[in-house]
Amino acid sequence: MSFTLPWLHPDRAEKLAQALRERILIIDGAMGTMIQRHHLEEGDYRGERFADGYDHAHVHGEACGHDLKGNNDLLLLTRPDVIAGIHTAYLEAGADLLETNTFNATSVSQADYHLEHLVYELNKAGAALARQCCDAVEAITPDKPRFVIGVLGPTSRTASISPDVNDPGHRNTSFDELRATYREAIEGLIDGGADTLMVETIFDTLNAKAALFAIEEVFDARGGRLPIMISGTITDASGRTLSGQTAEAFYASVSHSRPLSVGLNCALGARDLRPHVETLSTVANSYVSAHPNAGLPNAFGEYDETPEEMAATLHEFATAGLLNLVGGCCGTTPAHIRAIAEAVRGLPPRRLPAELELAA
Repeated sequence: MSFTLPWLHPDRAEKLAQALRERILIIDGAMGTMIQRHHLEEGDYRGERFADGYDHAHVHGEACGHDLKGNNDLLLLTRPDVIAGIHTAYLEAGADLLETNTFNATSVSQADYHLEHLVYELNKAGAALARQCCDAVEAITPDKPRFVIGVLGPTSRTASISPDVNDPGHRNTSFDELRATYREAIEGLIDGGADTLMVETIFDTLNAKAALFAIEEVFDARGGRLPIMISGTITDASGRTLSGQTAEAFYASVSHSRPLSVGLNCALGARDLRPHVETLSTVANSYVSAHPNAGLPNAFGEYDETPEEMAATLHEFATAGLLNLVGGCCGTTPAHIRAIAEAVRGLPPRRLPAELELAA
């Protein structure tokens, strides 16, 4: 394992570590929610590059005659102005960390659009665009560094659960397939300038383990590493991930990677997420993060929790000493992030167990 390798960006790693010691850091909010507000059409997703059904920027000119609308990661290449505008809005709202628009930038997810050949390019572009936005804002406020989180989404496949109720032993992917899928994405995120890598919205811990294994392979090959962030998803009132783990069991399963932070995001609103974040705060030797949804979806699939309501709940998290990093997932906007940033401003971050022992 590459735990003894040096940081790839030691100055950035130290700035992040220093910021985490000083205050609760703010992660940005939802990307998909904000993209929907632009009411983009097929032409926006195609841009000039894919306008007539072919990828003319690629040496083989792959056919892209199927619909591309909905492939939000592709906007990094065809409408980077939209993604940059969303990134900047979150930074102006108070975000310390930007998540790259690469949630579905893996070969598994891009296969739905027959664009697997773009995986490295999408991830590199996603990290580079977020880096550009962070640097622009940081130049104005150099005393407050901003950081790029290279996002690795869960993919639409699960390595430990059968997709067929009539065949419990069936799997539509494997550990090695996922490992290869993630590796290409990781290379792009690092080359694009990510400060950290986050394996997020984890519903199947075996998927996450494949991503973490691929991360360590890339670190070993490069002779250096980045901080790793991990964020799981409690899927419902059962208090477990889709693959059946409680928050405590989930942490035990991924702690071998010595992550910078472990947290929870998506599926639940802040109030319902509270007991599970509290569990993580009790057991984790890492920093703890939370970026919940803006409540639960209504009958139309929309999220109704206001910035003020969500911020008030997360203020309670912070005053209880549960948080090191906090932001928003589905349904959240820059208004939510601004309210959350204000709600936790000046409150001390959760202290790591090692710090508590020293204080005692």
